[in-house]
Amino acid sequence: MDSIILKSHAKVNIGLQVLNQRPDGYHNLHTIFQELDFHDTVTLAKIENGCRLKSNNKNFPLDKSNTCHKAYTILKREFPELGGIQIHVGKHIPQGAGLGGGSSNGAAVFKGLNQSYELGLSDNDLEQLAVEIGADVPFFIRGKCQLGEGIGEKLTPIAKQLNYTILLALPSFSISTNWAYKSLKKGLDSTGKKANFADLFRRKQIPFELFKNDFERIVIPAHPEIGKIKDALLENGARYASLSGSGSTVFGMFDEDTAAKAAESVLPSNTRTILTHPTHF
Repeated sequence: MDSIILKSHAKVNIGLQVLNQRPDGYHNLHTIFQELDFHDTVTLAKIENGCRLKSNNKNFPLDKSNTCHKAYTILKREFPELGGIQIHVGKHIPQGAGLGGGSSNGAAVFKGLNQSYELGLSDNDLEQLAVEIGADVPFFIRGKCQLGEGIGEKLTPIAKQLNYTILLALPSFSISTNWAYKSLKKGLDSTGKKANFADLFRRKQIPFELFKNDFERIVIPAHPEIGKIKDALLENGARYASLSGSGSTVFGMFDEDTAAKAAESVLPSNTRTILTHPTHF
């Protein structure tokens, strides 16, 4: 197979608890990852050697710092005879939005190289390699709906189908993940007590009021417009609304498309909106 095209999906976090900081500098998390239909498109074509990156987005890094290049480098280390690859990323998922676009791109390259070069790696193998790039990357190997623990790499699939329309609301600014973690660190619960999101999620009627994202307590005071977007979604029919990751995206979950579109119409005009749906098993 000389070329392959893959969808590189976005995600949201339904509940995100930051438990404590680890000796390695990372933080232990407790979250539900939900993959979305909204996606980038990653096209891989074999070349003789090396890794070449292209994108429709002028702000997309084309050097070794890119998660796609890192995925190639890791697999080249494991398989020294691995040939080259040209990667084109059609970007739709915004950067710095808490939707996991970069992590998803890296995971797509792992899967694409594994398939193109018939490396024979299992999903478990890919997940173990993926964590070398970043905490969210292993989730995107299987995607769908999963409980994430540890730094996000300890994953448990949840066979729950969310039949909601998801409205993504993106303010005109991004939020630095490093800033968010540093700011949050002051208020962490050193005992690391965690909610049981997985059990709550498996209930017939999910008690969304028991889910929370810890980053909201530092992001909303710093950016009040995010709080206003969340309130507007809840006041206009969302069953649940939350920051995704450390932001800046706020998402609302609605029973149907028409309800989501009605809420979309009341948001500030400078807010980018995307209607999407959860991916299913």
